[in-house]
Amino acid sequence: MVTKDLDFEELLKQYDYKFQKGDLVKGIVCGFDGQGVMVDIGAKTIAIVPIREAVEKDEKAEDKFEKGKEYEFLIIREEDEDGKFLLSRKRVDFAYSWKELEKAKASDETILGTVVGVVKGGVLVDISGVRGFVPSSQLRAKESDLEVGSKIELKILTLDSQQNNFILSNKKVYDDTATEARKNVFSQIEPGQVVKGDVVRITDFGAFIDLGGIDGLLPLSQLSWRWIDHPTDILNVGDKIDVEVIAVDHDKQRVSLSLKNLEPDPWLEAEKQIKEGDKVEGTITRIKHFGAFVEVFPGVEALLPQAEVAELQNASKNILQVGDKVQTYILKFNPTDKRIALSVNEPTEEKSEEE
Repeated sequence: MVTKDLDFEELLKQYDYKFQKGDLVKGIVCGFDGQGVMVDIGAKTIAIVPIREAVEKDEKAEDKFEKGKEYEFLIIREEDEDGKFLLSRKRVDFAYSWKELEKAKASDETILGTVVGVVKGGVLVDISGVRGFVPSSQLRAKESDLEVGSKIELKILTLDSQQNNFILSNKKVYDDTATEARKNVFSQIEPGQVVKGDVVRITDFGAFIDLGGIDGLLPLSQLSWRWIDHPTDILNVGDKIDVEVIAVDHDKQRVSLSLKNLEPDPWLEAEKQIKEGDKVEGTITRIKHFGAFVEVFPGVEALLPQAEVAELQNASKNILQVGDKVQTYILKFNPTDKRIALSVNEPTEEKSEEE
């Protein structure tokens, strides 16, 4: 009888545990059921890891956990009346990820994040299961240019577990590496070179091209020999293009670029085919208060003065608009200065001499 009592006491000692909510415990995966993952942590009964605490929405528990293998879990609810504990694996993963992020912030390390949402004012990113926010002001590209699933290099600006505040910057990655890269690029670049670059930003006055460490300006006037209303008419952020370096300012660390210089100068061909007195048909590209610009040869614009515009409109009883084709005469042609004056009337020899 005494022996039996001693055996019973030894059996009870096997389950003499003091597990509490918030404890980190080790457990062996026993199986899977409709509730989640079943885990043996050495308690009286098998503990349960609910699906929501085991895997992400698109994951399967069977793919993340191996039966018979030991993992760490966090107790999120002490044993109920049936003696079952509720555990979480996601919170353990989150805690370890947060520690790694703290190390990355301390060492100012560049980390890779995945865009999981584009919202007003920035983008949401996921880094090892931790969700952070990148404000628009900390993005090199516009948030509208990023898509869910895009990978983006980041540095941590703010990391506060108490406030669950996790703010990152994509721009800081560039800023911190740009200084050294600028030195390397500026030591090699010079006017006349043709270089490759990526379109990283577009404005009303031109486009900024990343040349591998520095951003050069491609002005609107250097995009094409033809008239361009806005850079987006021919460029998009992310385009890879060849450009010619036309100026380098080492003191201000600025580079000016040209795209049109890589194309044949249309004025040289126009000089061979056009002469004063010729009748030409052209397309109106712009209308100003002083006259209308007419493309009389591919990439070559000429000016039809306002008085001539008015005369043409009176004769046709139509208001001229951009895109209209008009018949005019070459009144004056100066290929050196790249200027052509037009007239709706055929110039006489006397009038040409007066001009």
